[in-house]
Order: sequence, then structure tokens, then C-alpha cells
Amino acid sequence: MTRLVGFYPGSFDPLTNGHLDVIERACKLVDKLVIAVGTHHAKRPMFSHEDRLSLLRAVLEPIGKRTETEFAYIDFSGLMVNAARAAGARLVIRGLRDTTDYNYEMQMVGMNAQMAPDLQTVFLPSSPPVRHISATLVRQIADLGGDISAFVPPLVIKALNKA
Repeated sequence: MTRLVGFYPGSFDPLTNGHLDVIERACKLVDKLVIAVGTHHAKRPMFSHEDRLSLLRAVLEPIGKRTETEFAYIDFSGLMVNAARAAGARLVIRGLRDTTDYNYEMQMVGMNAQMAPDLQTVFLPSSPPVRHISATLVRQIADLGGDISAFVPPLVIKALNKA
């Protein structure tokens, strides 16, 4: 049986409840979801790349079992479309919080469609309880000593407390 492979790219720094919301719903669309952890050398990450991968694996394992979705984890630093193709994906999953995300993502879809017309992008709007969560804002709150427990899975808090 041909398996439908989705591709969900992001920095996941940190993994947020918003990411989990998108992942849970993407599992209803695909048999296999490739979680693509991007690296950007100009950014100072909250968690090391290895820690982000470890957190993703730990948090997503029960989701995969519950939804019968296979997860794969890859690193990428180049063009997302090249990484998606190399992973055998046919769908690119993107979460949308608001119209700002929509406007940006629509530009990306246009550019990606020119480079990779074989890939389709699927937008999943964030659920209302997590719509406001942004990894950038979570990092800022954490950097200022604020409580981010409402925005991230408990394992992320544990990892942050160990750092």
C-alpha cells in the first residue's frame, strides 16, 4: 500500500503546544509524518539541535501510537522543498495562527510551487486554545525568567530546568 508522507518543517525551538496541535491534526491526513528540524546558523537556539530531536521523539511517541502514524525525524539546512523531496513527502504541512502567517505562507507556497510543483502544501489553522503561541515569544518569555508552562509540553520545562 502506498503511504501518504507529510513533511512538517520547523526549528521546534522550543517545541510548543502549538506545534503539537498541528502535528496531531496532520496525523489524520498522512500515514507517515516527517518532522524536519531546520537549522539556521545565524540564530542562537534555546536548545541544542540534539536536544530538540530528543524532545520531539519523546513527546511524539505516544501521539504516533495513538494515531497509528509513523514519525521520521530529519535535519535540514537548505531548501525545504529539497529536503521534502528527499524524504519522499508529497504534502508539506504548515500551521497558520493568523493573517500574518497566512500572508507569509502564501508567498512561500508560490515560490515552492515554482521550484517543486509535485509538492502540495496543506494549511492547518491553529486551534483557538493555542492560536496565540509562538516559539519566538516563548523563547523571549523564558529568557526573561517568565513561566512558559502553559505554552510547552512538560518535557520541555524539564529540559529547560536542567539547562
